[in-house]
Amino acid sequence: MLTFIAAPVRAQPANTPNTSAASADNVSAIRAELAAIKVDYAGRVATLESQLIQNTAPAPIAEQPAPPAMASAGPTSGAAFNSAMSMILAGRYANLSQDPHTYRIAGFVPAGDVSPGERSFSLGESELTIAANVDPYFFANVTASITGEDTIGVEEAYVKTIALPSGLSLKAGRFFSGIGYLNEIHAHAWDFSDQPLAYQVFLGGQFKQDGAQLKWLAPTDQFLEFGVEAGNAQGFPAALRNRNGPNNTALFAHTGGDIGDSIEWRAGAASLDSHADSRSFDSSDAAGNSVMDTFTGHTRTWVADATMKWSPHGNVTQRQLKIQGEYFRRSENGVLAFDASGRNLQGDYRSQQSGWYLQSVYQFLPRWRIGARYDALQSNSPYIALSARGVIAVANLAQLLPAAPTRSTLMVDWNPSEFSRVRAQYAWDDSRAALRDRQFFLQYIYSIGAHGAHKF
Repeated sequence: MLTFIAAPVRAQPANTPNTSAASADNVSAIRAELAAIKVDYAGRVATLESQLIQNTAPAPIAEQPAPPAMASAGPTSGAAFNSAMSMILAGRYANLSQDPHTYRIAGFVPAGDVSPGERSFSLGESELTIAANVDPYFFANVTASITGEDTIGVEEAYVKTIALPSGLSLKAGRFFSGIGYLNEIHAHAWDFSDQPLAYQVFLGGQFKQDGAQLKWLAPTDQFLEFGVEAGNAQGFPAALRNRNGPNNTALFAHTGGDIGDSIEWRAGAASLDSHADSRSFDSSDAAGNSVMDTFTGHTRTWVADATMKWSPHGNVTQRQLKIQGEYFRRSENGVLAFDASGRNLQGDYRSQQSGWYLQSVYQFLPRWRIGARYDALQSNSPYIALSARGVIAVANLAQLLPAAPTRSTLMVDWNPSEFSRVRAQYAWDDSRAALRDRQFFLQYIYSIGAHGAHKF
């Protein structure tokens, strides 16, 4: 409630007509001004109450950048509906002690091109993003990746609802899956120049869906989000099948909140079910000849993640500490074909594999950060009927022998502004069978144009 106290007005002599008239006019003006102030403040209070009602189910952890605001109804200029455009330019210098062309992670089925990349100078992946609200009901986003090898690919291209009731949202098209924590984050926003080993062996880098995703944000004080996906994924661990219906389904749940005014946290769990039809990978036989093997069957991956951020009273401009970790576990059951294009020897295949990483990044000055990460994998002993029954020698499947790859990484980066970053990174990579790869990277990342905030 607002209380207004009028300042005392010095009385004028009653026998002065001009003075009396002026005093009456002054009182009328004050009353009119008070009335205007009351109307103005009443409007402001009503606006704040309306905003409070709309946000009774707060989401303290924003999962994705908010779409650009819609233009208000009524006459607008032609530029009002212009989309937001941004370009990410990245490149690096790499010094590797081992040949990157022979890179293999011991004990795991090769999951595509997950090598540390070329030596010396190279142009990294650049991203061109165009995003805008289509109308009051849908938001659209297209992100194209431009590689240093002069190829262009569609990284994401989707539409998303912005007007569904009850905390629901629907996304359709091509998008990074909501499983895990790091999977939805684009490469330029990673805290290290490469992904953890677990992402490389279990998801082939980043897992995309060509399909649909439905999310529900619960109307609770604590952040609670649930999602389901279905689609066709052309990349690892799935392989396209010549059938109707999806070959991947995913379920995930996220929760989070605040501890005091300095700590924020988020945790999640997810499962991914995929079907592979002749998922191929290159290997070598006992004589060192290159052969192509295939896997046909079912694969299920579980992911658990947790992230915590600390900054003094929520002020991230000065100092911030971020601790992040994820655990993966995968089971596969199907048929392994050895030398599929030649002898095509087939037998049952079953495996249970796991891996995790833990990393921490500390912003000790407004523009400087340091970080450390540790990766560990455990391939265990898969059941391979071809070798168990003596059809082929186990040396023909050396890539799948039990192994426990690890990697330790340190980094420091300098951020002259929110649009640029220069990073130095050094890693002791023991993910090969018996060779340590000492890896040094210098990386630059520059952002041009309108670019929304990244997820928590």
